[in-house]
Amino acid sequence: MTVQKPLNKPLLQRAWLGRGPLARALWPLALVFGALAALRRGLYRSGLLRTAAPLPVPVIVVGNVLAGGAGKTPLVIALVQHLQQRGWRPGVVSRGYGRQGSDHRLLTSASTPQDVGDEPLLIAHATQAPTAVGPRRPEAARRLLAAHPEVDVIVCDDGLQHYALARDIEVVAFDERGTGNGWLLPAGPLREHWPRRGDEIVLHTGSRPAPALAGEGFRAQRALAGYAIGAEGARQPLADWRGASVIALAGIAKPEAFFEMLRAQGLRLAHTQALPDHADFRAWKRPPGADPNLPLLCTEKDAVKLWPQERKALAVPLLFTPEPGFFAAIDQRLAAVLRGRLSSIFQHRAYPTDTTDGQQTP
Repeated sequence: MTVQKPLNKPLLQRAWLGRGPLARALWPLALVFGALAALRRGLYRSGLLRTAAPLPVPVIVVGNVLAGGAGKTPLVIALVQHLQQRGWRPGVVSRGYGRQGSDHRLLTSASTPQDVGDEPLLIAHATQAPTAVGPRRPEAARRLLAAHPEVDVIVCDDGLQHYALARDIEVVAFDERGTGNGWLLPAGPLREHWPRRGDEIVLHTGSRPAPALAGEGFRAQRALAGYAIGAEGARQPLADWRGASVIALAGIAKPEAFFEMLRAQGLRLAHTQALPDHADFRAWKRPPGADPNLPLLCTEKDAVKLWPQERKALAVPLLFTPEPGFFAAIDQRLAAVLRGRLSSIFQHRAYPTDTTDGQQTP
């Protein structure tokens, strides 16, 4: 069995779990980072940096305060699918991390990961929701609404710190790292101080809640589906390969977690390839010496980039299931947002006045 590992990056991540020598050495830089972050927030609060005008539909921002992946993409997919089931017509906006170019564009059936990014493409494929990408989320959202006037709620993939986007609801994802050592970058994993405003909806996406966040927010269960999907949409049960050898690859934040899930399904991983998150697969090749007839299993995120040159690759979906209370909280917040908007409309409605008798004419 061969194992190909990604570039060695865990050193800093391990340092973020405690307050050891490396973290302490970086702590002065964390003070600078925190000061700059506070200055930026202050500029938005003062109006020197402007938040765009609120959009005509509710906006839900899904993000995290941790550096690195914390399960945002499957959370966005689950949230969009829930909204669709409730009768909403959601649209998605995203920066489109890792793509080429910095324009604002709508996803189409011809979009590629290089054009729009791998995660937006995966979200669009999984939900069929209208999706737009761009560095300025308000502009991406306006383009989306102009092209799809039926959209009645926007879900923003990432963008918690993108203060230019006015938002109604914030959802913050945490994995088992919790807040790490509690320090800001680069001495710790935090992009901003935690706790924040206090009205966010918190969801634990990891296998267990971090001790620092125990009792806060909601839980989610993650598990592999019992099948793999081919490039043409055909499904094959994982049970068909139980005890057999396969090749597995993952270009995600935590590749080993995917491999362990496959092993738990009874598959024998003859070769594994752990690639950097958002890896570009255009020059990808099978592991040297690997049997070309072995099935190649990957994540859905990898598949959208791998299928153009490796049509035999099979994507194993990740089933992401938040506890019911999470969706109930989303529904309650959305209902409150709508009530607030209706109340504002009635309060600011202008009535013409008949000056002859001082009576208002409705």
